[in-house]
Amino acid sequence: MNELVISVILMLSLCLLRVNVILALLFAALTGGILSGMGVQETLDLFIKGMGGNGSVALSYILLGALAVTIAQTGITQWLVSKLLTLLNGKRSFILIALAAIASASQNIVPVHIAFIPLLIPPLLPLFNRLNLDRRAVASALTFGLKAPYIALPIGFGLIFHQIIAEQMKTNGMEIEIAMIPIAMILPAVGMVVGLILALFFTYRKPRVYSGSIQTENNEDSIRFTSKHLMALIAIVIALVIQLWTDSMVFGALSGLLVMYIGAVIRWRDIDELFLQGVKMMAFISFVMLAASGYSEVIKTTGAVDDLVSSAVQLIGDQRALAALIMLLVGLFITMGIGTSFGTIPILATLFVPLCAAFGFPPLATAAIIGTAGALGDAGSPASDSTLGPTSGLNVDGLHNHIWDTCVPTFVHYNIPLIVFGWLAAVLL
Repeated sequence: MNELVISVILMLSLCLLRVNVILALLFAALTGGILSGMGVQETLDLFIKGMGGNGSVALSYILLGALAVTIAQTGITQWLVSKLLTLLNGKRSFILIALAAIASASQNIVPVHIAFIPLLIPPLLPLFNRLNLDRRAVASALTFGLKAPYIALPIGFGLIFHQIIAEQMKTNGMEIEIAMIPIAMILPAVGMVVGLILALFFTYRKPRVYSGSIQTENNEDSIRFTSKHLMALIAIVIALVIQLWTDSMVFGALSGLLVMYIGAVIRWRDIDELFLQGVKMMAFISFVMLAASGYSEVIKTTGAVDDLVSSAVQLIGDQRALAALIMLLVGLFITMGIGTSFGTIPILATLFVPLCAAFGFPPLATAAIIGTAGALGDAGSPASDSTLGPTSGLNVDGLHNHIWDTCVPTFVHYNIPLIVFGWLAAVLL
């Protein structure tokens, strides 16, 4: 069997057995490296070298965690929860749809990606608990918003995703206008919508009680908006503006922290403790991202991706519909291991464009195959920020499991529809 297949299956199996994700990635990388003929030391060196690829992202998450904890100390979280309790009046479906919409906006209207999650979700946990809202539904709503917009819409992160597809197809010998990419991705995006509807209104529609969860007192009407709340809102706005201006989550989080400290909302002597709490909240997510980058470096060096595609070609023969399905499944395995759609597209385009041309797929169908294959696995991957982000917000009280409450639900509800609708797009376009 291919080293990549064995490595990814091992990683997923360990995660499902509740082995720590970082250890699962390390063991999977070692397995893939050793099976490819590399020694243990060479594999470890590659893994450590690759970890630097996500260093800035890891630092960003830690600083965002510190900002989220600091803002929560102002009491604006309780004020926000009280207002939402009054406004929504127990309408759980409205909350889930609103969260999906907010997450979608984070990809284009205000392209901050997952930066909003540690600021918004932890304060809402008391509200979720009061309504007995299943957090698996919340994770599904958030992951939908983090994925579907960049798949379908050429705005914000979606524009970057579509540009990568068009440029990589051109680099590998197949011309396509970037304006055609959204047409190619319509059906896969519809599959995401189908998965969202199933998750919110069927699979996880029943109430779920979280034992030992955060609760709120029934004194919402007594909470008043104060100057500290205003300062927290200013800090949030400045953090978002600076991030958009500098294209850096690090500068955005630092700016927000600076506003809070200068405004004397938080006592100077409490700074160390608050920062430590933020680090505790986001450090695990940060280290998973570092480990995922190291794993990616090892897998790319082994050459297992090329071998996997070559093996798939031998199995396909001249069956075009089967070729599309095999390519989508290959994309699922690659992205599940690497954990990023954007980083997977260049790998897939190099392999799939010549293959699609040989099978007679037109540029539109080729774009659908490459785009869907790249998006597959982003939902459900233990190392993807589309799953790590929701978990970082939902698990601050330790009651939301990353694998079983985020990865498994999003894998089932999004990857399966993406395969079905992506395959339809490849066959019909």
